[in-house]
Amino acid sequence: MNISRLKKALAKSWSRETSADPDKWSGKNPAWGQCAVTALVVQDYFGGELLRTAVETNGEKISHYWNKLPNGKEADLTRGQFAEETTVPEGEPRTREYVLSYPATARRYEILKKTVREKI
Repeated sequence: MNISRLKKALAKSWSRETSADPDKWSGKNPAWGQCAVTALVVQDYFGGELLRTAVETNGEKISHYWNKLPNGKEADLTRGQFAEETTVPEGEPRTREYVLSYPATARRYEILKKTVREKI
């Protein structure tokens, strides 16, 4: 498994059902609302840390997650959900347990994890 292959499987697996914001999710921006569950799936395959920050987009602040891989590189596979000029502030580590403590996130993660496994 490599990050490029996983990114392709994730992109094919994202849906309204796995988005934290299904009302704003669309096929034109499939990464929208997928960051926490995507970061969890990336961690399943590669380990490392989960990072979180608040990103300002369209006049509102929203939570954003991505990964710091064991080699120290950061992998933000849902960065494309934001406009190119959007600044993503430095992230703070979050535990897997914290992210999965939200029942809706845990449910969306299980759906995404299963769908990705089927696409790989």
